[in-house]
Amino acid sequence: MRITLIDAGKRFNRDWIFRHLSYEFTQGHSYAITGPNGSGKSTLLQAIAGAIGISEGSARYETCGEVPQDQAYLHLALAAPYLDLIEEYTAAEFLRFHRSFKPLIPSCTIEDILTRVGLDAAAHRQIRYYSSGMKQRVKLAQAIFSDTPVLLLDEPCTNLDAEGIALYRQLIAEYAADRMLIVSSNDVQEYDFCEKTLSIVDYK
Repeated sequence: MRITLIDAGKRFNRDWIFRHLSYEFTQGHSYAITGPNGSGKSTLLQAIAGAIGISEGSARYETCGEVPQDQAYLHLALAAPYLDLIEEYTAAEFLRFHRSFKPLIPSCTIEDILTRVGLDAAAHRQIRYYSSGMKQRVKLAQAIFSDTPVLLLDEPCTNLDAEGIALYRQLIAEYAADRMLIVSSNDVQEYDFCEKTLSIVDYK
């Protein structure tokens, strides 16, 4: 999988969030998008995901051939603080629901996944009764264990304690090595393993 931004820019009203950004992301490599709070890291990540349109330039998605932009979501998984969970579901129900839209890694059952992220004891409890850290583990689980070549993570350690951060780093080491990994963050412990860094302030 390859994602290419060509002279891309995003504007809200009269304010440019980023502009003249040309960059190629390829599978098997890891990237960090960095910058101060409010600088537009999340906006750029959503633009890469095709979740929001860019205002100028273009974005290209390719596997064996070019992928239509409205089909790009099939090839990527995203975890972010602003994405909601269905809190009336249990964690097991939520992952089954997610699997109906996007396959999970074939070697892992839902029970395996919940055990792996430390939620096996709460697998059949409604998510609305979870702590903020437990909810973040669910978000990471649905993204990391999706069977996609691209993994996009926005502030992935939000609400995680030291044990949760260690788990996050271990999951990345085990399940992201052969994928395209893009982490948006200003916290170095969330991305210090990334091979390349893209600072959004360079594209203002």
